[in-house]
Amino acid sequence: MNNPADLTDLPKQQVGFGVIKTELLAGLTVALALVPEAVAFAFVAGVHPLVGLYAAFMVGFVTSLLGGRPGMISGATGALAVVMVALVAEHGVEYLFATVVLMGILQVLAGVFKLGKFIRMVPYPVMLGFVNGLAIVIFLAQMGQFQINGDWLPTDQLTLMLVLVALTMGIIVGFSKLTSAVPAPLVGILVVSLLVIYFGLDVRTVGDLATIKGDLPSLHIPDVPLNWETFTIILPYALILAAIGLIESLLTLNLVAELTETKGGASKECVAQGVANVATGFIGGMGGCAMIGQSMINVSSGGRTRLSSGSAAIFLLFFILYASSLIEQIPLAALVGVMFMVVIGTFAWSSFRILHKIPRSDAFVLILVSAVTVFSDLAVAVIVGVIVSALVYAWKASHRIYAQTAFHGENHKFYKLSGPLFFGSVESFNAIFTPNDDPEEVTIDFADSRVIDHSALQAIDALSERYAKRGKTLHLCHLGQDCKDLLKKAGNMVEISVHEDPHYGVVVDYDDSLTEAK
Repeated sequence: MNNPADLTDLPKQQVGFGVIKTELLAGLTVALALVPEAVAFAFVAGVHPLVGLYAAFMVGFVTSLLGGRPGMISGATGALAVVMVALVAEHGVEYLFATVVLMGILQVLAGVFKLGKFIRMVPYPVMLGFVNGLAIVIFLAQMGQFQINGDWLPTDQLTLMLVLVALTMGIIVGFSKLTSAVPAPLVGILVVSLLVIYFGLDVRTVGDLATIKGDLPSLHIPDVPLNWETFTIILPYALILAAIGLIESLLTLNLVAELTETKGGASKECVAQGVANVATGFIGGMGGCAMIGQSMINVSSGGRTRLSSGSAAIFLLFFILYASSLIEQIPLAALVGVMFMVVIGTFAWSSFRILHKIPRSDAFVLILVSAVTVFSDLAVAVIVGVIVSALVYAWKASHRIYAQTAFHGENHKFYKLSGPLFFGSVESFNAIFTPNDDPEEVTIDFADSRVIDHSALQAIDALSERYAKRGKTLHLCHLGQDCKDLLKKAGNMVEISVHEDPHYGVVVDYDDSLTEAK
């Protein structure tokens, strides 16, 4: 399969019981792992567990149908929950529902205007930092399962739980080597659950977190005043949530696409996430986005199509409606073991190997993004990483501008400029020219250079004035079309003579006498 988008994209000979079984079992495994995550994130946001479970169902189901990356799992996430808690505490849960609806609308607009394409501006070191930071966050999130009210479990319970976690991880590793017919994480959960039930072991279960029994989600209009004051309250939160949700979703999309060697539609994913959150807000859910942990579980379990992600949402709803008593018996140790395996599979261990081989600036960005992801949040980490990477690039590019010079007769000097002219390289650009010593005619050849921004235009304008004050003429040639457009927009602001020489035979005339400008 070169690009498995959904079951209809698979070759006919591959659409059979084996494929469907794999997809459904992967979906079941993901659904089991979604339950404690959704409940935990609901507690973080300060809302009822069903608010998180309904969000996990609706966001997961809608994105499975409309998303740009088949097989990617979406649901309630911690990155969004930590932002929601302040809103819920100050204004109540109804304002949260209204915020989630507005968040979804903003995400749909981002998709319509194709803003998702800007995810390509995220450098690879930032991607590595995102993956590593999120793996650490997933690991730290599991620590809460070993505690009660902030205190560690008693020694005997803690020891037993650690043994069961290790057993689950061992089963996953061992079974995955034997066969891929059944997802290894699902086997680990089932075996450990049966052992706990059969021997009556005293360990924490899903039921200790919350009762997950609920009714079928129904339409719920957020009970908030429809006025300007409400809009001003929810808009800042909606903007932050929309940005965080899209960044995490698009980065996860790229990661899953890389793992499965397929392509994903960024703008399509933005629209899908938006529609999902609008729908979630109208059924009393807390909203969500892509989940890298559950997406990794799905991929490692063989899930590749919309059937796996869609079935995960349906299984989750089935748990809520009919199987809550069974799901509540699953030991948390089994689910923690699965998530620990996700951490191991998610963390880019190769980053340790390459840290001393890549530029120091890239290594710094990688570590910085990982740290900010852990101690702040994903959106801030990615934005910081992109800004630092951009500043590093600008600093390096600012030193790449230079010129070769030659004379055509005694009264005409040529500067052949190389490198980008922008705000960062203006100082180096100015140092190249010597108006006091140059002859009456000076030509700057921009064939190997680019005039990028207003700072560059201003630098050219200032240089022309320096030559004009000395009664000397400055010409420009071989300007790119983008530069001409900038000059045209600038109007009279850049008072220089633009000289074009279509034959420009002097280029070959001064090859042997070129000297680099100091």
